[in-house]
Amino acid sequence: MAQDQKPTVVITGTSSGVGLYAAKAMVKRGWHVVMACRDIPKTERAAQSVGIPKDSYTILPVDLASLASVRQFVAAFRALGRSLDAFVGNAAIYMPLLKEPLWSPENYELTMATNHLGHFLMANLLLEDLKQSSYRDRRMVILGTVTHNPDELGGKIPPRPDLGNFEGFASGFKKPITMANGKKFEPVKAYKDSKVCNVLTIREMHRRLHDSTGITFTSLYPGCVADTPLFRNHYPLFQKIFPWFQKNITGGYVTQELAGERVAAVVADPEYRQSGAYWSWGNRQKKNGKSFVQQVSPQARDDEKGKRMWDLTEKLVGLV
Repeated sequence: MAQDQKPTVVITGTSSGVGLYAAKAMVKRGWHVVMACRDIPKTERAAQSVGIPKDSYTILPVDLASLASVRQFVAAFRALGRSLDAFVGNAAIYMPLLKEPLWSPENYELTMATNHLGHFLMANLLLEDLKQSSYRDRRMVILGTVTHNPDELGGKIPPRPDLGNFEGFASGFKKPITMANGKKFEPVKAYKDSKVCNVLTIREMHRRLHDSTGITFTSLYPGCVADTPLFRNHYPLFQKIFPWFQKNITGGYVTQELAGERVAAVVADPEYRQSGAYWSWGNRQKKNGKSFVQQVSPQARDDEKGKRMWDLTEKLVGLV
Protein backbone atom coordinates (compact mmCIF):
# COMPACT_ATOMS: atom_id res chain seq x y z
CA MET A 1 0.00 0.00 0.00
CA ALA A 2 1.33 3.43 -1.00
CA GLN A 3 2.94 6.12 1.09
CA ASP A 4 1.91 5.98 4.76
CA GLN A 5 0.47 2.43 4.49
CA LYS A 6 -2.98 3.60 5.61
CA PRO A 7 -5.94 2.44 3.52
CA THR A 8 -7.46 5.29 1.49
CA VAL A 9 -11.09 6.27 0.99
CA VAL A 10 -12.53 8.89 -1.35
CA ILE A 11 -15.60 10.65 0.11
CA THR A 12 -17.65 13.20 -1.83
CA GLY A 13 -19.32 16.17 -0.16
CA THR A 14 -16.97 16.56 2.78
CA SER A 15 -17.09 20.31 3.45
CA SER A 16 -19.96 19.91 5.95
CA GLY A 17 -22.61 17.59 7.33
CA VAL A 18 -22.55 13.82 7.07
CA GLY A 19 -19.58 13.74 4.68
CA LEU A 20 -17.40 15.77 7.02
CA TYR A 21 -18.21 13.58 10.02
CA ALA A 22 -17.82 10.41 7.95
CA ALA A 23 -14.32 11.65 7.08
CA LYS A 24 -13.59 12.22 10.76
CA ALA A 25 -14.88 8.75 11.67
CA MET A 26 -12.80 7.09 8.93
CA VAL A 27 -9.63 8.86 10.14
CA LYS A 28 -10.44 7.60 13.64
CA ARG A 29 -10.45 4.09 12.17
CA GLY A 30 -6.95 4.61 10.78
CA TRP A 31 -7.79 5.58 7.21
CA HIS A 32 -6.51 8.38 4.99
CA VAL A 33 -9.41 10.36 3.51
CA VAL A 34 -9.44 12.06 0.12
CA MET A 35 -12.03 14.77 0.62
CA ALA A 36 -13.75 15.50 -2.70
CA CYS A 37 -15.47 18.88 -2.65
CA ARG A 38 -16.24 22.08 -4.55
CA ASP A 39 -14.75 24.55 -2.07
CA ILE A 40 -11.21 23.72 -0.90
CA PRO A 41 -10.78 26.56 1.67
CA LYS A 42 -14.19 25.76 3.21
CA THR A 43 -13.31 22.06 3.46
CA GLU A 44 -9.92 22.86 4.98
CA ARG A 45 -11.60 25.00 7.65
CA ALA A 46 -14.22 22.32 8.27
CA ALA A 47 -11.63 19.55 8.68
CA GLN A 48 -9.70 21.64 11.18
CA SER A 49 -12.88 22.64 13.04
CA VAL A 50 -13.75 18.99 13.82
CA GLY A 51 -10.16 18.12 14.70
CA ILE A 52 -9.09 15.94 11.76
CA PRO A 53 -5.26 15.77 11.82
CA LYS A 54 -3.72 17.51 8.80
CA ASP A 55 -1.68 14.48 7.74
CA SER A 56 -4.82 12.31 7.63
CA TYR A 57 -6.56 13.87 4.64
CA THR A 58 -6.04 15.25 1.16
CA ILE A 59 -8.52 17.71 -0.37
CA LEU A 60 -9.18 17.53 -4.11
CA PRO A 61 -11.66 19.72 -5.99
CA VAL A 62 -14.64 18.34 -7.87
CA ASP A 63 -17.97 19.68 -9.10
CA LEU A 64 -20.12 16.57 -9.42
CA ALA A 65 -22.52 18.39 -11.75
CA SER A 66 -19.72 18.63 -14.31
CA LEU A 67 -18.68 15.38 -15.99
CA ALA A 68 -15.44 17.06 -17.11
CA SER A 69 -14.70 18.00 -13.49
CA VAL A 70 -15.32 14.40 -12.37
CA ARG A 71 -12.81 13.15 -14.93
CA GLN A 72 -10.29 15.79 -13.77
CA PHE A 73 -10.80 14.66 -10.17
CA VAL A 74 -10.06 11.03 -11.06
CA ALA A 75 -6.87 12.10 -12.87
CA ALA A 76 -5.83 14.21 -9.86
CA PHE A 77 -6.51 11.30 -7.50
CA ARG A 78 -4.38 8.96 -9.59
CA ALA A 79 -1.57 11.53 -9.57
CA LEU A 80 -1.42 11.17 -5.77
CA GLY A 81 -0.04 7.65 -6.22
CA ARG A 82 -2.34 6.24 -3.56
CA SER A 83 -4.13 2.93 -3.61
CA LEU A 84 -7.93 3.29 -3.51
CA ASP A 85 -9.54 0.98 -0.98
CA ALA A 86 -13.06 2.42 -0.58
CA PHE A 87 -15.35 4.98 -2.18
CA VAL A 88 -18.27 6.88 -0.62
CA GLY A 89 -20.75 8.80 -2.76
CA ASN A 90 -22.25 11.13 -0.17
CA ALA A 91 -22.66 14.55 -1.80
CA ALA A 92 -26.15 15.66 -2.83
CA ILE A 93 -28.05 18.82 -3.65
CA TYR A 94 -31.70 19.45 -2.81
CA MET A 95 -33.39 22.59 -4.14
CA PRO A 96 -37.10 22.26 -3.34
CA LEU A 97 -38.05 25.89 -4.02
CA LEU A 98 -36.89 26.11 -7.63
CA LYS A 99 -39.55 27.33 -10.03
CA GLU A 100 -37.42 26.67 -13.11
CA PRO A 101 -34.72 24.03 -13.61
CA LEU A 102 -31.02 24.76 -13.35
CA TRP A 103 -28.58 23.14 -15.77
CA SER A 104 -25.24 21.40 -15.52
CA PRO A 105 -22.29 22.34 -17.77
CA GLU A 106 -23.34 19.50 -20.10
CA ASN A 107 -26.95 20.82 -20.11
CA TYR A 108 -28.46 18.13 -17.90
CA GLU A 109 -30.92 19.01 -15.11
CA LEU A 110 -28.71 19.98 -12.17
CA THR A 111 -30.10 17.78 -9.36
CA MET A 112 -29.93 14.53 -11.35
CA ALA A 113 -26.59 15.58 -12.84
CA THR A 114 -25.03 16.18 -9.41
CA ASN A 115 -26.59 13.40 -7.34
CA HIS A 116 -26.69 10.60 -9.90
CA LEU A 117 -24.78 11.25 -13.14
CA GLY A 118 -21.65 12.64 -11.46
CA HIS A 119 -21.54 9.83 -8.89
CA PHE A 120 -22.23 7.17 -11.52
CA LEU A 121 -19.30 8.39 -13.62
CA MET A 122 -16.95 8.79 -10.65
CA ALA A 123 -17.84 5.37 -9.21
CA ASN A 124 -17.30 3.65 -12.56
CA LEU A 125 -13.97 5.37 -13.23
CA LEU A 126 -12.69 4.70 -9.69
CA LEU A 127 -13.80 1.09 -9.95
CA GLU A 128 -10.62 0.47 -11.95
CA ASP A 129 -8.55 1.77 -9.01
CA LEU A 130 -10.51 -0.30 -6.50
CA LYS A 131 -9.94 -3.42 -8.59
CA GLN A 132 -6.18 -2.85 -8.44
CA SER A 133 -6.12 -2.43 -4.66
CA SER A 134 -4.62 -5.28 -2.63
CA TYR A 135 -6.65 -4.25 0.43
CA ARG A 136 -8.48 -7.21 1.96
CA ASP A 137 -11.95 -5.61 2.10
CA ARG A 138 -12.69 -3.08 -0.65
CA ARG A 139 -16.04 -1.35 -0.59
CA MET A 140 -18.10 1.08 -2.65
CA VAL A 141 -20.95 2.91 -0.90
CA ILE A 142 -23.52 5.44 -2.14
CA LEU A 143 -25.95 7.00 0.32
CA GLY A 144 -29.69 6.54 -0.07
CA THR A 145 -32.57 8.34 1.61
CA VAL A 146 -35.87 7.40 3.25
CA THR A 147 -37.65 9.62 0.72
CA HIS A 148 -36.81 7.19 -2.10
CA ASN A 149 -39.16 4.62 -0.56
CA PRO A 150 -42.98 5.07 -0.46
CA ASP A 151 -43.15 1.94 1.74
CA GLU A 152 -41.71 4.04 4.59
CA LEU A 153 -43.41 6.94 6.39
CA GLY A 154 -40.81 9.45 5.18
CA GLY A 155 -41.31 8.32 1.59
CA LYS A 156 -45.10 8.65 1.51
CA ILE A 157 -45.06 12.46 1.28
CA PRO A 158 -45.75 13.58 -2.30
CA PRO A 159 -44.40 14.01 -4.86
CA ARG A 160 -43.27 10.39 -4.96
CA PRO A 161 -40.33 9.34 -7.11
CA ASP A 162 -41.27 7.92 -10.50
CA LEU A 163 -38.61 7.06 -13.06
CA GLY A 164 -41.20 5.88 -15.57
CA ASN A 165 -39.39 3.91 -18.24
CA PHE A 166 -36.55 6.45 -18.27
CA GLU A 167 -38.14 8.23 -21.22
CA GLY A 168 -36.16 11.39 -20.38
CA PHE A 169 -32.87 9.49 -20.23
CA ALA A 170 -33.67 7.59 -23.44
CA SER A 171 -34.26 10.82 -25.35
CA GLY A 172 -30.88 12.22 -24.26
CA PHE A 173 -31.93 14.11 -21.07
CA LYS A 174 -30.62 17.37 -22.55
CA LYS A 175 -32.20 20.79 -22.15
CA PRO A 176 -35.20 21.25 -22.17
CA ILE A 177 -35.79 17.70 -20.78
CA THR A 178 -35.59 17.82 -16.99
CA MET A 179 -36.97 14.61 -15.53
CA ALA A 180 -36.06 10.92 -15.80
CA ASN A 181 -39.58 10.09 -16.99
CA GLY A 182 -39.59 12.97 -19.48
CA LYS A 183 -42.36 14.86 -17.67
CA LYS A 184 -42.68 18.39 -16.27
CA PHE A 185 -39.96 19.69 -13.91
CA GLU A 186 -40.64 19.15 -10.21
CA PRO A 187 -37.62 19.97 -7.98
CA VAL A 188 -38.49 17.72 -5.01
CA LYS A 189 -39.24 14.80 -7.31
CA ALA A 190 -35.94 15.43 -9.14
CA TYR A 191 -34.12 14.87 -5.82
CA LYS A 192 -36.10 11.72 -4.97
CA ASP A 193 -35.65 10.31 -8.49
CA SER A 194 -31.90 10.89 -8.25
CA LYS A 195 -31.73 8.99 -4.95
CA VAL A 196 -33.63 6.03 -6.43
CA CYS A 197 -30.98 6.05 -9.17
CA ASN A 198 -28.23 6.04 -6.50
CA VAL A 199 -29.70 2.90 -4.93
CA LEU A 200 -30.21 1.28 -8.35
CA THR A 201 -26.58 2.04 -9.20
CA ILE A 202 -25.25 0.17 -6.16
CA ARG A 203 -27.62 -2.76 -6.67
CA GLU A 204 -26.68 -3.00 -10.34
CA MET A 205 -22.95 -2.80 -9.49
CA HIS A 206 -23.46 -5.64 -7.03
CA ARG A 207 -25.27 -7.70 -9.68
CA ARG A 208 -22.73 -7.03 -12.42
CA LEU A 209 -19.47 -6.81 -10.53
CA HIS A 210 -19.41 -8.33 -7.04
CA ASP A 211 -18.72 -11.93 -8.03
CA SER A 212 -15.92 -11.03 -10.45
CA THR A 213 -14.23 -8.35 -8.29
CA GLY A 214 -14.94 -9.31 -4.69
CA ILE A 215 -15.78 -5.65 -3.98
CA THR A 216 -18.63 -5.03 -1.52
CA PHE A 217 -21.28 -2.68 -2.96
CA THR A 218 -23.67 -1.22 -0.39
CA SER A 219 -26.03 1.65 0.34
CA LEU A 220 -27.50 3.03 3.54
CA TYR A 221 -29.87 5.48 5.13
CA PRO A 222 -28.22 6.61 8.37
CA GLY A 223 -31.29 8.46 9.68
CA CYS A 224 -32.73 11.92 9.18
CA VAL A 225 -30.00 14.50 9.64
CA ALA A 226 -32.60 17.26 9.76
CA ASP A 227 -30.14 20.08 10.46
CA THR A 228 -27.70 19.19 7.67
CA PRO A 229 -26.77 21.84 5.07
CA LEU A 230 -28.68 19.67 2.56
CA PHE A 231 -31.73 21.72 3.59
CA ARG A 232 -30.05 25.13 3.22
CA ASN A 233 -32.16 25.88 0.13
CA HIS A 234 -35.47 25.36 1.93
CA TYR A 235 -37.71 27.94 3.62
CA PRO A 236 -36.16 29.30 6.87
CA LEU A 237 -39.28 28.23 8.78
CA PHE A 238 -38.91 24.65 7.46
CA GLN A 239 -35.28 24.66 8.62
CA LYS A 240 -36.49 25.48 12.15
CA ILE A 241 -39.50 23.15 12.33
CA PHE A 242 -38.14 20.09 10.52
CA PRO A 243 -35.47 19.11 13.12
CA TRP A 244 -38.04 19.51 15.93
CA PHE A 245 -40.53 17.35 14.03
CA GLN A 246 -37.95 14.61 13.40
CA LYS A 247 -36.77 14.64 17.02
CA ASN A 248 -40.18 14.70 18.69
CA ILE A 249 -42.70 13.20 16.28
CA THR A 250 -41.07 10.66 13.95
CA GLY A 251 -38.05 9.73 16.09
CA GLY A 252 -35.99 9.65 12.91
CA TYR A 253 -33.57 12.47 13.76
CA VAL A 254 -29.88 11.71 14.08
CA THR A 255 -26.97 14.09 14.58
CA GLN A 256 -24.50 14.75 11.79
CA GLU A 257 -21.84 13.06 13.92
CA LEU A 258 -23.85 9.87 14.47
CA ALA A 259 -24.77 9.70 10.77
CA GLY A 260 -21.09 10.08 9.88
CA GLU A 261 -20.21 7.25 12.26
CA ARG A 262 -22.80 5.02 10.61
CA VAL A 263 -21.44 5.77 7.15
CA ALA A 264 -17.91 4.95 8.32
CA ALA A 265 -19.14 1.68 9.88
CA VAL A 266 -20.70 0.60 6.57
CA VAL A 267 -17.46 1.48 4.78
CA ALA A 268 -15.01 -0.15 7.18
CA ASP A 269 -16.47 -2.38 9.90
CA PRO A 270 -16.47 -6.18 9.37
CA GLU A 271 -20.17 -6.72 10.15
CA TYR A 272 -21.19 -4.60 7.14
CA ARG A 273 -19.39 -6.72 4.57
CA GLN A 274 -22.57 -7.75 2.77
CA SER A 275 -22.67 -6.77 -0.88
CA GLY A 276 -26.01 -5.65 -2.29
CA ALA A 277 -27.33 -4.61 1.14
CA TYR A 278 -29.16 -1.40 2.01
CA TRP A 279 -28.48 -0.67 5.67
CA SER A 280 -30.83 1.09 8.04
CA TRP A 281 -31.10 1.49 11.82
CA GLY A 282 -33.90 0.55 14.17
CA ASN A 283 -34.87 3.41 16.49
CA ARG A 284 -32.68 5.63 14.31
CA GLN A 285 -32.37 8.36 16.91
CA LYS A 286 -30.53 6.20 19.41
CA LYS A 287 -26.77 5.89 19.32
CA ASN A 288 -27.03 2.16 19.99
CA GLY A 289 -29.92 1.63 17.55
CA LYS A 290 -29.44 -1.73 15.86
CA SER A 291 -28.60 -1.85 12.17
CA PHE A 292 -30.44 -4.14 9.78
CA VAL A 293 -30.72 -4.76 6.04
CA GLN A 294 -33.83 -2.99 4.82
CA GLN A 295 -35.83 -3.73 1.69
CA VAL A 296 -35.52 -0.85 -0.78
CA SER A 297 -38.44 0.68 -2.66
CA PRO A 298 -40.27 -1.25 -5.41
CA GLN A 299 -38.60 0.89 -8.11
CA ALA A 300 -35.14 0.50 -6.56
CA ARG A 301 -35.43 -3.29 -6.40
CA ASP A 302 -36.70 -3.62 -9.98
CA ASP A 303 -33.83 -5.38 -11.78
CA GLU A 304 -35.16 -4.44 -15.24
CA LYS A 305 -35.20 -0.78 -14.18
CA GLY A 306 -31.66 -1.20 -12.86
CA LYS A 307 -30.41 -2.57 -16.18
CA ARG A 308 -32.14 0.18 -18.19
CA MET A 309 -30.87 2.91 -15.86
CA TRP A 310 -27.32 1.55 -16.19
CA ASP A 311 -27.31 1.29 -19.97
CA LEU A 312 -28.84 4.74 -20.49
CA THR A 313 -26.67 6.44 -17.85
CA GLU A 314 -23.50 4.96 -19.39
CA LYS A 315 -24.43 6.79 -22.60
CA LEU A 316 -25.33 10.07 -20.85
CA VAL A 317 -21.97 10.26 -19.04
CA GLY A 318 -19.88 9.14 -22.02
CA LEU A 319 -18.73 5.74 -20.79
CA VAL A 320 -19.90 4.03 -23.99
